[in-house]
Amino acid sequence: MGQLAWESVLPSGSDALGRGMGETVLFFRHACEACGIRHPDDFLAKYREAAARLNLQNVDEPAPKTIEGWLYEGRKPQRVFRPVIVEMLGYSIDTLWTQTPDGAPPKFVPLADASPTAPCTDSGVGLDDMKRTGAMAVRRAKDFLLGADRERVGEDTLGLLDDEVQRLVAAYPREPLSVIWDDLLETQEQVFRLLEGGRVRPSQLRDLNVKGAVLSFMVAKGFNDMEVPHQALTMTRVAAACARDAEHAGLIALTDGLKSLIAYWADKPTDAYHYASQGAATAEHLRGTVSLWLLGLQARAAAALGDEETVRAANQQAVSRRDRVVPDDLDALGGLFTYAPEKQLYYTVEAETLLGHGDAQLAAQAEQAVQGFSDPSAPNWAFGDLAGSQCGLALVRLFGGDLDGAAAAIRPVLDLPASHRNNGIVMSALRVRHALMSGPARGAAVARDLRAEIEAFPASRPALPHG
Repeated sequence: MGQLAWESVLPSGSDALGRGMGETVLFFRHACEACGIRHPDDFLAKYREAAARLNLQNVDEPAPKTIEGWLYEGRKPQRVFRPVIVEMLGYSIDTLWTQTPDGAPPKFVPLADASPTAPCTDSGVGLDDMKRTGAMAVRRAKDFLLGADRERVGEDTLGLLDDEVQRLVAAYPREPLSVIWDDLLETQEQVFRLLEGGRVRPSQLRDLNVKGAVLSFMVAKGFNDMEVPHQALTMTRVAAACARDAEHAGLIALTDGLKSLIAYWADKPTDAYHYASQGAATAEHLRGTVSLWLLGLQARAAAALGDEETVRAANQQAVSRRDRVVPDDLDALGGLFTYAPEKQLYYTVEAETLLGHGDAQLAAQAEQAVQGFSDPSAPNWAFGDLAGSQCGLALVRLFGGDLDGAAAAIRPVLDLPASHRNNGIVMSALRVRHALMSGPARGAAVARDLRAEIEAFPASRPALPHG
């Protein structure tokens, strides 16, 4: 059958892809039609192109009868074929194997990281294919540049890495981890390769170690967001080693802060307080915002330990230091490397909720924290900090007896897509659930419904790269 058009073997009254009149059909058939696929050879040609884009070697290819089984009998492909089909047609397998009305296929949204169906026409190369092949060319050119200077690292190489580090730092708080994870790991590998290659001039060594620390910090944060604390801690130690080699006190303090953050979300408040205090001592004479972040981490860890006096002292010290901040090179990077006033307020509220407080003044601060992250175009906006602030507001309202207000505050968090549900967001939401179980409103119908919804919230593993 490999050389026969599919039409020649279809029953009378069917169209080119085997649909009977008036029946529902798989969206897979519509997608194939949009790609101009008319017989198994067409399918295999597109399949091989998709496999090449995925850099798959010796890929398994479906037999013509297998393809017919997918089309005419509704069989789902075996897993070995699925990644190539998704790349080839631009939709998930579940979408492709959805029954649709004949003649009126639904407007499914193509996957963001796969070639959409629309360019699969005979009218030339589509825009998305052009972007994809162009991106491959850029990647190849980057590899060329990174390896071109065999005797030394060129300034263009460092400039290229500067651009990529700045892009990733800016993207991390704004994008799901799945969007930037591969680029983050690749850029870190490029920096490590240069450091290991022996082609770095002494004047370039500190700069590359700073980049290695910054990238390793973000990778470590990524592991923590994926709830893999042991990997996060290992990568934080790598970041700390690079920071020490760069003799950068701010980055050294930041890595202590990240160790505190990892321990905090792993429910190890004693360790969290130890690392935050260690970092705060390192950052004591620094003028950037890193010293304020470490005080905020101290306050949160102390609150988890029930030490109200230390919470007050650390937060008051952070408030008094805010007026004396002189932004440094880390603040210039932005993203995870600066501690904005709205984030400081969010941390303050969180520490107070850990102590069980919920008065009117704290409610006003919690609302201000949420408002501070309300504009996604603002330079310090971060979806994780917004969600954390919303959970803090929900807790304050719960402690103040406002159940409906708490439900309204946490609603946007529960509506987040699974790709955005990182470990910190999930843990913050579960704190609200715990408060609903123990508060005076625990028997109310609203509380029961909200507890059930929050319990289901982490079911989709948060922030994992999509495979």
